[in-house]
Amino acid sequence: MSQQRGTPPSTPSGLAGAQAHAAAVRRDATAIALFTAAVALATWGLDSGVWLNFIMMTLYVTLLALSWNLLGGFGGQFSFGHALFFGTGAYAQAILQLTHGVNAWAALGLAVVIAAAVGLFVGALSFRYGLKGSYFALVTLAFAEVARILAVSVGFTGGGVGLMLPLRESFGNLQFGSRKGYIGLVLGFVVAALAVTAWLRHSRYGAQLQAVRDNEDAARAVGVDPFRVKLLAMGLSAAFMGAGGAFYLQVFQYLDPSIAFGPHTSVEALVAAIVGGMGTLWGPLLGAAVLHLLSELTRNLFGQLPGLNMVIYGVVLVGIVMFLPRGLAGLFDRTGPGWTWRRRRSAPKDGHDPR
Repeated sequence: MSQQRGTPPSTPSGLAGAQAHAAAVRRDATAIALFTAAVALATWGLDSGVWLNFIMMTLYVTLLALSWNLLGGFGGQFSFGHALFFGTGAYAQAILQLTHGVNAWAALGLAVVIAAAVGLFVGALSFRYGLKGSYFALVTLAFAEVARILAVSVGFTGGGVGLMLPLRESFGNLQFGSRKGYIGLVLGFVVAALAVTAWLRHSRYGAQLQAVRDNEDAARAVGVDPFRVKLLAMGLSAAFMGAGGAFYLQVFQYLDPSIAFGPHTSVEALVAAIVGGMGTLWGPLLGAAVLHLLSELTRNLFGQLPGLNMVIYGVVLVGIVMFLPRGLAGLFDRTGPGWTWRRRRSAPKDGHDPR
């Protein structure tokens, strides 16, 4: 039978590639579903406030790391000022409720949109003038610092005193009587961020973004628009970071400029992503879990030495960069530098490298 006109011939290699791609998509979707079910079951079965708080804060840091990973890991744009988007989302959530009487759920959606808009604005200015590398990192840091100074100076942010939400526990006010409600909320954000990350791993746009990360000039030569590709990544990253800020406000019900736009949030997001593994699906979760566990241990063991957790963050980061360039996620990849380093360490002294 002759092939229908206009239909490209099916080749074994093309079919195998399509099947492999579909299988990879199914694996990621199944893994995200299992992760969601496991967290939901653990939350439902636990009554310990300590463990519930640990799960909530780990998911919160995971959300920050995933948002940074969208831009820094997949796009190669290292931001040192992601606190700008975190603080924008948090202040938008507070001001919309306190000043304009907007419902907390509606304010949450608007806060995410406003944070994304700020990300698009900063990205448009930065990428239009070709800023990249250390220049881009310093510009984002400068934007966050300017936002902190403005928040201290203007009145509608509460100035240096900050803003406080009144305690009105109810589902409609996004104030829950148990940590389980907040875990459900942040879990929804984390699952959405994981879904976007999985999409970047398998979509045409994700391939374009990674091509821009690896070699922007080469990507432009084959028809990719680096400005458009990076700007969309900036907007997505800022949106999830703004969601993290709005979540923080609803949990702790207090916000000031140092909390909103201080460097600690930016450092926490990027360190968790780097330690876990940039440009990976589960690396930010691994990094957030390890760093939060270290933070809790140091707080309990050395509570009289404030700032020690940041020292440990630095030590862990240096160790990861030296021995595991692909982060903790690289330990599970037999082709990654982490596996290569472990294989060399276990090789016999005569230089023979068994495979």
